[in-house]
Amino acid sequence: TELTEKLEEVIMIWTKQIRQVLVESEQIRREGDDVGPSAELEHWKSRMSSFNSLLDEIKSSRVKKIISILQAARSKTLKQWKELDGSITIAANEAKDNVRYLYTLDKFFGPLANASPVLVEHIPSLMNTVFMIYYTSPYYNTSEHMTSLFLKITNQMINTCKTYLCEG
Repeated sequence: TELTEKLEEVIMIWTKQIRQVLVESEQIRREGDDVGPSAELEHWKSRMSSFNSLLDEIKSSRVKKIISILQAARSKTLKQWKELDGSITIAANEAKDNVRYLYTLDKFFGPLANASPVLVEHIPSLMNTVFMIYYTSPYYNTSEHMTSLFLKITNQMINTCKTYLCEG
């Protein structure tokens, strides 16, 4: 029972730390008015990396041994742990999926940033790709995500126009 208590303390510390990571990942991002759409991809890539590292740690043999000992001891801390494990898995899947979908837009980011203000040739393909993401993505098709993406695309268009005007 002393071992069980020590392991339960470890699980509770991990639980608290992981909850903090989850809470921080859900906080609203503050970004400047000049942030373009590539920042959206970078955000999700960073988030994917963080959650994949966390998942790797949770799936490690060390953690699995502790969990199996606590399962044998019928510890009550495992219920919270399993819920947290599920939340991390969902967050990792969301980030991975969003990165996959946003990479389909990556080919537009360069031309959008470097083109003249006559961006007309890129906009229909860009909008079709955004529509495809909205229509098919199980995670990215929320109002918050789409608004953030459109805001960044618009920011990039404005920055391109400003640069063109300053050079002309």
